[in-house]
Amino acid sequence: MRVCAQVETRDRLAAVAAAEGLSLRAWLDKLAEAVRTPGERAGEAERTRQVLLELSGYDPAASDPEADALLARRMAEAA
Repeated sequence: MRVCAQVETRDRLAAVAAAEGLSLRAWLDKLAEAVRTPGERAGEAERTRQVLLELSGYDPAASDPEADALLARRMAEAA
């Protein structure tokens, strides 16, 4: 598949890749591994929400100012 981009964009990305000792293709492959799709991010958010709920009883999806304050206090104490 070919991807068309402005020359300036390609040149800048190639310079970034070269500074990291990579070809543009290798740098883009590395980037593609690190970037998450919206579906992947939603899945990670849901798994994180479930872990928080199981470990602390806190559900960040629900609006609960009291629980938010409790979590903030616990995080501050842990820091």
